[in-house]
Amino acid sequence: MVLSDALGARLAVVLAAVCSVLVVRWLDDAAGERRAALRSRFVFGVPWATLLVAGFVLGVYLFVQGGFERWNAPLVLPFRAWSYLYPLGVLTAPFAHAGSGHLLGNLVGTLTFAPIAEYAWGHYRRDGDGAASSASASPASASTVASISASVFGRPLGRISVFFVGTLAVGVVTSLFALGPVIGFSGVVFALAGFSLVRYPLATVVALAAGEVLRLVYVALSTPVTTASAEPGFGAPWWAGIAIQGHAIGLLCGVLLGTWVIRRRGEGAPAARLWLGVLIFAVSQSLWAVYWYRGGESYVLFRGVGTALVFALATVVAVGVAAPDRPLSEALAASRLPGLVRERVPFLDRVFAPGSGLGLGSDPALDVDLGFVARRLATVVLVAALLGMSAPAAFANFAAVADGSNSAVSTSEPAAPDGPPDAAVLAAAAANGSGNPGDATGPNLTGPNPGGAIEIRGYTIRYAEGVENRLVSVVDVSAFGETTAVETSGVIVTNAEREIWTTAVSKSRLQFAGRERVRVGGLGWEAVVRVRRTGWTAAGGNTTYKIFTRPPDGDRRLAYAALPATATPMLDGKNVSIAPARTGYAIVVSAGNETLGHAPIPANNGSATIAGLTFDRRGDRLVAVYGDSEIPIAKRETYRGN
Repeated sequence: MVLSDALGARLAVVLAAVCSVLVVRWLDDAAGERRAALRSRFVFGVPWATLLVAGFVLGVYLFVQGGFERWNAPLVLPFRAWSYLYPLGVLTAPFAHAGSGHLLGNLVGTLTFAPIAEYAWGHYRRDGDGAASSASASPASASTVASISASVFGRPLGRISVFFVGTLAVGVVTSLFALGPVIGFSGVVFALAGFSLVRYPLATVVALAAGEVLRLVYVALSTPVTTASAEPGFGAPWWAGIAIQGHAIGLLCGVLLGTWVIRRRGEGAPAARLWLGVLIFAVSQSLWAVYWYRGGESYVLFRGVGTALVFALATVVAVGVAAPDRPLSEALAASRLPGLVRERVPFLDRVFAPGSGLGLGSDPALDVDLGFVARRLATVVLVAALLGMSAPAAFANFAAVADGSNSAVSTSEPAAPDGPPDAAVLAAAAANGSGNPGDATGPNLTGPNPGGAIEIRGYTIRYAEGVENRLVSVVDVSAFGETTAVETSGVIVTNAEREIWTTAVSKSRLQFAGRERVRVGGLGWEAVVRVRRTGWTAAGGNTTYKIFTRPPDGDRRLAYAALPATATPMLDGKNVSIAPARTGYAIVVSAGNETLGHAPIPANNGSATIAGLTFDRRGDRLVAVYGDSEIPIAKRETYRGN
């Protein structure tokens, strides 16, 4: 599409949206009332704290993470919440983001829910706002508290500041008690939604849909036309990227804070609306997606358990916020239970008789408020759930993640392919080479190469396979058939000072993409390490490959070499294998465990004769010429990610 067409499409989106809003505004007879309502709660009818929060989050992305220079590739690693022993990450994680899409999603969520929460809070003081005074406090102390309360909670600037600072404080709380190296503002977005739900449940659900409209408008303006075709892709299950525990902590924090505010004011929403609003929000935001990481690229989703938890959450919130005041005597009078009991157990008739001394309704001390008790019990359940989800993270985040510099290199080689010849024998045979200085078949040793590790200002970047995932196994837990003792393979990044241990690029991801970049750094600096994979797939499916790393302003280094791959076809009783070599790859011909000969894979349209067998290179294919036939031997790996 030419530039003028794209510009025309964008103008059409803007014109259609503006005209639609103007028409609805003209048709809406209650527009003036709504503007008056906004001005009654906001200074000049504007949610200033919401704008401050959104601006702060955007500023962190642009100027701290470097998003201003690289909008789609910010610096991420040093700004994750790796451990309590790395406070910089804990403080920056809730406001930093993994990419532009991550940022925009949370900004839309902020602009969707924060205005409702700020409207519920208000810029002008209402009954029940402010600090509670103690009856036992001295007159001087009470006067001081009242003065501070009036200054902070009684003035619009103070209330705007409280909302802004409180929102940031909730972000730090979610960072402190979320499992894993979290990053992003989503925990706060869920807290804002929870605060909004307890006061305006249906408005919050409507705003949830309005957020989708905002996303659509943004995408339509940024990419008005998209051309797509069917193609392979790589990625974990969509639900595996959800920080479910951090989102739940944020939501519960928001619900509890909102409940505290509306109880002081004597406000609230009907139970049915509250239950429905919480249920719709929780389902639409995938709070049911409870999952476990099994290591590598494997995950397990507990959809049934998650669905039950969502219904339980909606019920407990509805009870905790909206359970009506109801004395026990009134509840018994409205219930059919006493009548049924009197019919079947005449002796208990006196217990329920209003005029008897044993009647439960005759003693005020026994006539408790069931609604009050239900609300308090539900609140206790919510607090217990919040503490229960936070405690494991607190324990794990206090544990130091070992550097793992030595263990990051696997001491065991990959398993050899099934059947003859022995892969280790092939590797050793090819390693011997011809002894000539220029021999291109003298390979690098198979397995990890310590010389391929790159050190940059405390960071170590290396490639390893089948090593313990120290990020997951920092706390050893085994339950319900799952365990934290899992392994990982790929590009490992460690930094002992920052408590960083992570698989920056998985083996599967690199196999798909062929090359990746790993960004490391800190405040005011960053460096990029490039990682590349090359390989050959033998006929029959076995693959051999090499991994290279390239430091900034440096030459590439071999980081890893896999074992040779043996083709399934046997030629005249001989096996043909492809083995990593010092330069490129070598063809190795063997019989049993005896190597008959080897030579470099020839250049395109070239040939090589080894142990009486002739091999031709046809572009990315290697074939053996056997009589009048051409037998496929191997094919160079191609990468779909680039």
